[in-house]
Amino acid sequence: MTAARSMDGPRVAIVTGASRGIGRAIALRLAADGHSIVLVARSKDAIETLAAEIGSGGGIAEACACDLADDAAVDSLVEGVVERHGRLDILVNNAGITRDGLILRMSDEDFDLVLGTNLRAVFRLCRAAARPMMRGRWGRMINIGSVVGLMGNAGQCNYAAAKAGLIGLTRSIGKELGGKGVTANVVAPGFIETDMTEALPEQLVQEAVKQLPLRRMGRPEEIADAVAFLASDRGSYITGHVLAVDGGMLS
Repeated sequence: MTAARSMDGPRVAIVTGASRGIGRAIALRLAADGHSIVLVARSKDAIETLAAEIGSGGGIAEACACDLADDAAVDSLVEGVVERHGRLDILVNNAGITRDGLILRMSDEDFDLVLGTNLRAVFRLCRAAARPMMRGRWGRMINIGSVVGLMGNAGQCNYAAAKAGLIGLTRSIGKELGGKGVTANVVAPGFIETDMTEALPEQLVQEAVKQLPLRRMGRPEEIADAVAFLASDRGSYITGHVLAVDGGMLS
């Protein structure tokens, strides 16, 4: 473990959607950097296993089940973390859902559900986290977007709208809170090896990879590396930025 501590102890980080894939990799990396991690997912079982894994490696982690579609639960999550730890330094909004479909067939419910989880919940978490970060005059808000929010994608107008909205939200937060020592940035993954991409037909994956300048899919750990940099003191002069970790997809 490397020490990532402020003057009065380890920094406290919330990571949502921490049970698998990119969120899990982020949690493990931040824990390895010495942060105290609050793992958040809808179900507590998977994150309890991860919390135990982090603890066995000498890190500090706790598991918190939270339905991010529940406004009251989101507010209570941040309040509880601040009550238990006396601080909140890093917020990584990684949790997200998809309800894909062409616009002519997409229901209002599927559009609203994706916007609610992928954008509204992020807004509420950032708003709740702003006060303790401002009090500490140090904070890192890192929202996990997607290249889809920059380029669009057929069959994902709800997801693309949420991720595009995330960029505007994050840049606005960066302007509002920068004077208090709080930065806000977006990490936008491209084609990454996750459970979602594993379910895709092999031929589709191969064709997609051929279009990438780096000719391979990204790894969750590579997203975690970008998050870890932005969460550190080394990233202190970066705010309102969208960092695409996409193998050159947007180039």
